[in-house]
Amino acid sequence: MNPNQLPLIDIAPLYSTDENAWRQVARQIDQACREWGFFYITGHPISTQRMTQLADAAKSFFALPDAEKLKIDITQTQLHRGYGAIATEQLDPNKPSDLKETFDMGFNMAADHPDVIAGKPLRGPNRHPQISGWSELLEQHYNDMHELAKTLLRSMTIALGVERDFFDSRFEEPISVFRMIHYPPRHTASSADQQGAGAHTDYGCVTLLYQDSAGGLQVQNVNGEWIDAPPIEGSFVVNIGDMMARWSNDRYKSTPHRVISPLGVDRYSMPFFAEPHPDTEISCLPGCSDANNPPKYAATTSAEYLLSRFADTYAYRRTEPAQG
Repeated sequence: MNPNQLPLIDIAPLYSTDENAWRQVARQIDQACREWGFFYITGHPISTQRMTQLADAAKSFFALPDAEKLKIDITQTQLHRGYGAIATEQLDPNKPSDLKETFDMGFNMAADHPDVIAGKPLRGPNRHPQISGWSELLEQHYNDMHELAKTLLRSMTIALGVERDFFDSRFEEPISVFRMIHYPPRHTASSADQQGAGAHTDYGCVTLLYQDSAGGLQVQNVNGEWIDAPPIEGSFVVNIGDMMARWSNDRYKSTPHRVISPLGVDRYSMPFFAEPHPDTEISCLPGCSDANNPPKYAATTSAEYLLSRFADTYAYRRTEPAQG
């Protein structure tokens, strides 16, 4: 293991019928999840053309006047969807609020879906800007990223001692989030301590991140040092989140990371946070504990855990949210 370089894994065999090749990739992913909690993937089916379209869409949206973006203000809805202005989010409680603006979307549910009618948290329709072709592009990408996340999760089942379809069944109608992020140049920060994204771990199961060429992502290695995770063309950066760490009883690492805003340029990134159906129980998997390694975490549900983390991160979630 090189403590200064994240593993790079070609996942193309996960789409083949060669079971031996599939297992070899699964072993590489298991090792990366145990030693790093972070790795790059290539050989996935998301095209360069798709990512270019999304990057262009993100730049167009974030260039709109604030008044236009705030028509879908994320602080004015219980759904945690829409536009988050700069400093809406504070990932590191010891640093100023983050120097970034965001757009969030989730699994789209019609107003007459039983979960929406019942008022369940994080359930409802997406809140897209009025930009031609936007909603069609993003909804298709959300679905494609959902399938890619499930492919990666299937590769983890052998090492975690669960059946191959364990995660598939729990990721029906998920609360996964696709996010677009714009990081303004560092010189626009309110203080020297304001980072693009403060040090944090992700909340869900796995995150798949597209990042542009600007750089700025840093990951904490096993020695507690911050190392760069530079962009690699055609790749996604994958990392383990807290729910998977809890499921695996910390076999898989939920690793701290941060974004240092680049000098002189804007940075755009697009993470997909894969999170299961809100009622899914998150508790230690049977194969991840024994008499010498008992379960470390109390059982919770996907929605309960996610909402508790939102309350820590977003000031507007700590007060009674608006309806809508």
